[in-house]
Amino acid sequence: MVKMTLNEIGMDLTDEELREIEAAEGKQVVFDEDSPEMSLEMLKQFSRVNRNKQTASIRLSPKAQRFSKSYGKGYTSFLSRLIDAALDDQDLVKKCI
Repeated sequence: MVKMTLNEIGMDLTDEELREIEAAEGKQVVFDEDSPEMSLEMLKQFSRVNRNKQTASIRLSPKAQRFSKSYGKGYTSFLSRLIDAALDDQDLVKKCI
């Protein structure tokens, strides 16, 4: 998921789209049975997913760093998924050794 501000995407939107977003900002969140409000206990269970990750330091080329950071907040998760996908491709692994 990438979060962006209106300033970051505003130039690509039409005036109508900008008005829709501004109108949505003032609306209340509506919870229902398909999308209930999460209790503190539910949130604690939800956060467990990330506990299996390990931290590693890697050196990136300036190009790789610019490219990954261009995806915004969460770019390290993007890099993790990209590395996982690359590791599943044996031809790519051999090419990079």
